[in-house]
Amino acid sequence: MAEVLVLVDHVEGKVRKTTAELLTIARRLGEPSAVFIGAGFDDAKESLAKYGAEKIYRVEGEVLDYLVVPQAELLAQLVASTSPAAVLVPSSPEGKEIAARLAVKTESGLITDAVDVQAGEGGGVATTQSVFAGAYTVAATVIKGTPIITVKPNSATPEEVAGAAVDEVVDFTPSDAAKGARIASSKPKEASGRPELSEAAIVVSGGRGTAGDFSKVENFADSLGAAVGASRAAVDAGWYPHASQVGQTGKQVSPQLYVACGISGAIQHRAGMQTSKTIIAVNKDNEAPIFELVDFGVVGDLFAVLPQATEAINASKG
Repeated sequence: MAEVLVLVDHVEGKVRKTTAELLTIARRLGEPSAVFIGAGFDDAKESLAKYGAEKIYRVEGEVLDYLVVPQAELLAQLVASTSPAAVLVPSSPEGKEIAARLAVKTESGLITDAVDVQAGEGGGVATTQSVFAGAYTVAATVIKGTPIITVKPNSATPEEVAGAAVDEVVDFTPSDAAKGARIASSKPKEASGRPELSEAAIVVSGGRGTAGDFSKVENFADSLGAAVGASRAAVDAGWYPHASQVGQTGKQVSPQLYVACGISGAIQHRAGMQTSKTIIAVNKDNEAPIFELVDFGVVGDLFAVLPQATEAINASKG
């Protein structure tokens, strides 16, 4: 059975949910092999084994001291040595750049922002994408080289299957050309106690209708254990951090539940959340475009609706 390479998304060995999802998908296509770069391997190994990694290619040292080019070079080296059935990468801005560079280096086809990946009939890899702001669903298959695929978060439910997690240290040295941009410094994002936006199963977002007061949105999100997002209008107005923006020019999310509060539903915002499994909107304008998209809509003032919903949810917890 051919290997399927999965680039591990982690912070100092703390493996993110996106990697568990990719390992689950990889088992549909072949034998999952994780590619771990950086420090914290001892902490990560247990998680990778838990979700079915049969092998772990490990690289430590200076790779993460630079921007994405060394990671693309490493994956290209592994593609050449292992001839995998596919390479799966998280569909983050960094992940998509790594995947694009890898596709060029290996002369392979690239599919980005897949929302489903399955073994194709008669071999190969079949993917599904949601494109043009969710207006179309596209079935795509790579026909040249190794399929390089970036997968949106929440595209699969992580399934625990014990893997051997055989540790293989890779001898790799980045080229001089790959060292052209060094990371000078970094600091962790201030913890909010909420899930990471791109990984959260539930996202509650606020828009222009909040008038800059996100307290009701945050309280409602906290009652659900949800992440908090914002529309571009809210971010541009300085009401919420840019890192929380959901939309074509922000983060693209695909949670199990998305609640849009005071958001009109411009095409730019819809492009970032339209693949959510269930969508609820709260808006006092009953003609807001967002209502064309939702599964459930509430016509009302978010400042009246959200506190009632928050109270009811908290009461149900007993």
